[in-house]
Amino acid sequence: RNRDHQPLPRTKAAGVMDSKWPAFEEKMKAEGLNEAAIAAFKYNFGVLVSGASTMIPESSIDPVDSLPEMEKLSVKPDASLLKKTVMLKLNGGLGTGMGLAKAKSLLPVKGDDTFLDLIAKQVSSMRTEFKVPLAFMLMNSFSTSEDTLKHLSAYPELGTGSDLEFVQNKAPKVLASDLSPASWPKDMSHEWCPPGHGDLYPAMLGSGTLDKLIEKGFRYMFVSNSDNLGATMNLALLTHFANSGAPFMMEVAERTDADKKGGHLAKDKESGGLLLRESAQCPDEDEKEFQNVGKYKYFNTNNLWVDLHALKAQFTKHEGTLPLPVIKNGKTVDPRDKASPKVLQLETAMGSAISSFPGAAAVVIPRSRFAPVKTTNDLLGLRSDAYILTPDCRIELAPERKGVPPTIKLDGRYKFVDDMDKLGAIPSLIACTKLTVEGEIEFAPGVVIKGEVTIVNSSGSKQTVAAGTYENTKIEM
Repeated sequence: RNRDHQPLPRTKAAGVMDSKWPAFEEKMKAEGLNEAAIAAFKYNFGVLVSGASTMIPESSIDPVDSLPEMEKLSVKPDASLLKKTVMLKLNGGLGTGMGLAKAKSLLPVKGDDTFLDLIAKQVSSMRTEFKVPLAFMLMNSFSTSEDTLKHLSAYPELGTGSDLEFVQNKAPKVLASDLSPASWPKDMSHEWCPPGHGDLYPAMLGSGTLDKLIEKGFRYMFVSNSDNLGATMNLALLTHFANSGAPFMMEVAERTDADKKGGHLAKDKESGGLLLRESAQCPDEDEKEFQNVGKYKYFNTNNLWVDLHALKAQFTKHEGTLPLPVIKNGKTVDPRDKASPKVLQLETAMGSAISSFPGAAAVVIPRSRFAPVKTTNDLLGLRSDAYILTPDCRIELAPERKGVPPTIKLDGRYKFVDDMDKLGAIPSLIACTKLTVEGEIEFAPGVVIKGEVTIVNSSGSKQTVAAGTYENTKIEM
């Protein structure tokens, strides 16, 4: 987080904008970025130089006490809405945090099936179930587009080319010292960063995708992350959204202790409208309340429903931009070289658009619609029997888990997927509350973990956990 940026007087801010902006505009045009991408970054950069606080303090918000629940909706599902609905998966992320140099969605999840295979099979299953050629698209990034299209060529029925994908933009990194474009001739790719998934909206506009979808008669869009295999088209939710007339609807889930560091839903004290507060937008002194899951009960699952007509109207109203709250991230220009110049990366979050649409709504969903993979801990859980693959290719918690995932804490040496794969056979975790692994181990086939189990190997060489059932115990090796 960068909190050293002092507000500038308005006239000075305009002067900074006038002097600094042309270099960014020139750089983005030279890179071939379109008008919508440039306008989005110009808005974010304008927020930065204005010195306007990007924080959302406790004093400006109220908690959200209650919301409609998906499982209690009394709507008559209307299948005719599916012809007007597009399902979009965000697929721009490389699994760098898990040691991958390719799209995270190319990781095998169950057997040989990757996230992308399961998504393709889900779409095909939904088309059969609803007897509608459900429209499907991906937002890829420069880094994921080629690998993804190659992998999905095995599923030609999904679509091809610009009917299947559009590519998210990139944004210039800003030098923290003087707010000019960062330069790094050693590796010029380090001068750019992903603009956050809030880029979905300008990327749709700039690629022509938004206008093309509206021209084809599409009205509704369901968006989710490609690593969340619980997020399938749900006819009750679609009908509820369409009937509500809301321009935007966020699927939220109830926060538990495991979610306390992630963003939460709140209400703006002034407007009464819904907003999203991410940890980077929370002042240090409000951290305790931010993490109070009894007060701020709901978090954003990044499963979102958008009325495309309302989105187009917002772009028209704001002359080609959708003003979203700006998140400032302080980094170094070369993330691996901590001595390289300090930069600011300006990002926006897709869910924060909830505060850009007057009348936006939220709905509480069960955890079965939320099973993302952020770490190898998550991946090990997903590959185990704690999660099942449904006939329509969704991954959800086994019924025995009663909606609660096992807590898995692997040793730091297993942070990357290729190291995690050295753990051997995946143990049974269907009855596991918490598994902690410290040190280097390998599971023999036939290991069953129940309750809370800690495995500690301090011997300095790899040890094998023999087949058998381990229940509420600490194993010292």
